[in-house]
Amino acid sequence: MGTYQEIRRDGTVKKSGSGKIVGGCIAAVAAIIVATSSFTIVPAGHTGVILTLGKVSNTSYSEGFHLKVPFIQEVEKMSNKIQVYETPASAVSKDLQTVSSNIAVNYRLVADKAADMYQNVGTDYQTVLISPVVQECMKSATAKYTAEQLITERTAVGDEIKAALDTKLNSYGIYIEKFNIVNFDFSAEFNTAIEAKQVAEQNLLKTKTEQEQAITISEAQAKQKVIAAEANADAILKEAEAQAEANRLLEASLSDKVIAYEQITKWNGEMPKVVSGDSNGMLINIDPEDLGKSSSYVPPTQPTTQNDTTE
Repeated sequence: MGTYQEIRRDGTVKKSGSGKIVGGCIAAVAAIIVATSSFTIVPAGHTGVILTLGKVSNTSYSEGFHLKVPFIQEVEKMSNKIQVYETPASAVSKDLQTVSSNIAVNYRLVADKAADMYQNVGTDYQTVLISPVVQECMKSATAKYTAEQLITERTAVGDEIKAALDTKLNSYGIYIEKFNIVNFDFSAEFNTAIEAKQVAEQNLLKTKTEQEQAITISEAQAKQKVIAAEANADAILKEAEAQAEANRLLEASLSDKVIAYEQITKWNGEMPKVVSGDSNGMLINIDPEDLGKSSSYVPPTQPTTQNDTTE
């Protein structure tokens, strides 16, 4: 298809206005590109590393809007937020048990060291620095503990590994926020041995508890017997004391008159078959004077014999 051009009367070709439009568009686009290249925005939680013709500047940009030289300066944004690095790790314990674990490291990049990190390591510092250091510290710390200690002292092991990571990574501008050992895994043989040991300890604890309970019951029963014996002894003693006191009072209340009275009231009127020589033929020897002056007792008279009458 041909192009139509407008020809003036003098024979010259009249230029079209579309060229001016294209030129204007090109100029506008160029202006927009220059304008957008003359500033940068650093998002929250990041540091802007300034590159001037590829060279890292000593200064860096903080969060917000910043101007820069277009086409000459670039800004690389480095995150200062807390990041998580998770990885499996394998090591050998002090007692030569193979230990497999999953670990998680919470870390962040220090803003003041962002430029040095970019210059010396780059943006892939997790692979270059954190990964090998984590594996090294994990193996070093695990070798100090037995497999059983790794289980029972997990917090202490984690604190030791975190301290080692801080020592090795802080100089690069990486700060360890938290180190977590997600889990420990051992060989099947070791797990079986641990389970058998736990069962034995539980049985021993059960036996010990039963023995302690039996001893406690025996001691309680012995105490009950002692208490019962003491109570019985106290009862016997009190009964003896009461009987002694009763005897004392009874003895104090007895007199010769009372005894004679009791003997008389209980006499059935029969003379004893055998009497002593000084009893005067009576069951008891009673002195009339002991019965009082008011007694009407008259001693019996001896019968007179025939000889006495003759005389």
